[in-house]
Amino acid sequence: MRRGHGLRIAFFGASLASAWWNGAAMYYCGILRALHARGHRITFYEPDLAGRRPGEQVPAPWARVVVYPVEDTSALERCLEEARGADVVVKASAVGAHDAWLDARVLELRSGRTQVVYWDLDAPVTLERLLGEPEAPLRALVPRYDRILTQGGGDRVVLAYRDLGARDCVPVYGAVDPDVHFPVSPEPRFDCALAFLDDRLPDLERRVESFFLRAANLLPDMPFLLGGEGWEDRPRPANVRYVGHVAPGEHNVMRGTARTVLDVSREGMARFGYSPASHLFAAAGAGACLITDGWEGIELFLEPGRECMAARDGLEVAEAVVCLTDAGVRELGQAARRRVLAEHTYAHRAVQVEALLGHVGGPGGPREHRG
Repeated sequence: MRRGHGLRIAFFGASLASAWWNGAAMYYCGILRALHARGHRITFYEPDLAGRRPGEQVPAPWARVVVYPVEDTSALERCLEEARGADVVVKASAVGAHDAWLDARVLELRSGRTQVVYWDLDAPVTLERLLGEPEAPLRALVPRYDRILTQGGGDRVVLAYRDLGARDCVPVYGAVDPDVHFPVSPEPRFDCALAFLDDRLPDLERRVESFFLRAANLLPDMPFLLGGEGWEDRPRPANVRYVGHVAPGEHNVMRGTARTVLDVSREGMARFGYSPASHLFAAAGAGACLITDGWEGIELFLEPGRECMAARDGLEVAEAVVCLTDAGVRELGQAARRRVLAEHTYAHRAVQVEALLGHVGGPGGPREHRG
């Protein structure tokens, strides 16, 4: 185990500088910021991809961000050479440019001093691909990484990766950053009985239809609110108001104003279970009254009936919206916030990652957050 001074971590990921188009930004930021707070030095290498929104850059004074052009691999070669000798080199899934090439090249940095980690941000999708495509290049590389970390998936993901030859596989779940997600004053423009906030994705749309749009159809006299990119041309009931893209700075306001907030897992995450999305923790941190689809493992994070409501379909979502009293809404929101602050902050995750990387001597455990 390494003691004393912090680790030097080189992280190849999709984007730390921009929360736009990159769904993992919240997760990246939370974990890396917490690792920095524990004395570790992070350099984040990301491709210069089109589609970022000016003005929605995530300030990251706790990491050095290197943006490289993607026209060829020469700039990326220089990044790899700079990363040589780091204590830890991380290759995240779905970087967005030269992924397969980078999966293999980072392994050349392994040495007695440097461990190389593959961090899978969408393990259910990755594993279904690897199991269905025996010739996929990543499949042969899995046993060569020092360890596989995943954003979720539980025992099914761990066992699947071990069957592929992984030396070690550990889920590092999403969490809440109390400095980013917290209760705020409500605003009338977000008033509704139920809100849903997420971008339109192929493996999410059918479940949004089943849980959110069906509930809206069943409660035509109640106002529903839909936020996120891509839903403009999606047919929806008349009582569903679409507000389009919601800037990150307004997420707390939207979730804190809505009477209840729905969290829906993508299809692969629901099939594997134990895969809470970052939105779940963000909503709980904001003190929202959460209704979630009932996926396996939810009790590890929030207790249904006490800290959230779990629904099997749109009918049960509608029943929860109708049956929850004002007192029940407040109690569930407060209980969810207490639970995530006590057990599921990124400070907790940083302690876990530090131990997995073999480091001893960080500045104590997570601070207690009150609220």
